Amino acid sequence: MLEKIKAILFQPKETWPKIKADGENFGEVLTRYAVPLAAIPAFFGLLGHSIFFRIFFGFSLIWAIVYYILILIGLYVEGIVINALAPSFGSRQDSTDAFKLAVYAYTPVFVAGILNIFPMLGILAFLISLYGLYLLYLGLPVMMETPKEKVIGYLVVTIIVLIIIYFIIGAISTAILSIFWRPLF
Repeated sequence: MLEKIKAILFQPKETWPKIKADGENFGEVLTRYAVPLAAIPAFFGLLGHSIFFRIFFGFSLIWAIVYYILILIGLYVEGIVINALAPSFGSRQDSTDAFKLAVYAYTPVFVAGILNIFPMLGILAFLISLYGLYLLYLGLPVMMETPKEKVIGYLVVTIIVLIIIYFIIGAISTAILSIFWRPLF
């Protein structure tokens, strides 16, 4: 797994064809890559909330669990969106490759999640996470076989749809967390 992380972060052009050809199915990508890596931002966020904000550990733990689950749900939905948009941009539909694209392009977010231990570095984590958009850009022609002239359009529409989806997920998580927050105070 560490080799894949290094490869996608530092040699993405060479790595996308290897990811496409590796034969991993949805379950393998989920359990061997997404599930363990999604724990990084959740775990370090738990520590950051508990240590720096001195938020009650129980609430921080609930936050971390919800955050972890929502990362995985978000990646699944992102794969669905990428796959559903494929025909509109002359791309090949393949739900497994779309999910792989979503998950591996999310690697900078996973890695930057280490910075969640210091909540005041959130902007730096966000900036590092933007590298994932570049990975998505490089991955679309390989994973979804998108024609070069349609990659930018596909990327922009994907980003717009994902912003809306993540906004909805954020609203849901806020609502869930507000249920647990009230009894504590």
